[in-house]
Amino acid sequence: MWDYQRATGYTPGTDLTGYRVEAADGHIGKIDKHTEDVDSAHLVVDTGPWIFGKHVLLPAGTVLRVDAGEKTVWINRTKDEIKNAPEFDPDKHNGDAGYHTQVGGYYGDPTTDPRL
Repeated sequence: MWDYQRATGYTPGTDLTGYRVEAADGHIGKIDKHTEDVDSAHLVVDTGPWIFGKHVLLPAGTVLRVDAGEKTVWINRTKDEIKNAPEFDPDKHNGDAGYHTQVGGYYGDPTTDPRL
């Protein structure tokens, strides 16, 4: 859940900040920050006015595809799933394993998701 899958086209070292983010059913925002830390890789997406400026944490395992030419990342979740996700909490994110468990549990394991 917390690592980029090989098939996404993500190249380690690529700065995804500012990339457009597309859910399964449309645009959701732009990447505010990302990390490729082992077992903790994730994106923080600024959803902008779409859901009133909410920032959401997306585990790297939710990334379906990365296109560096188009500066776009596709996520294998719907807009509603992302809208209803736990909001990114920078205070809990660093050093709170329970927060990662909560977020990871919300999104589930994309390798076993029957929708994909």
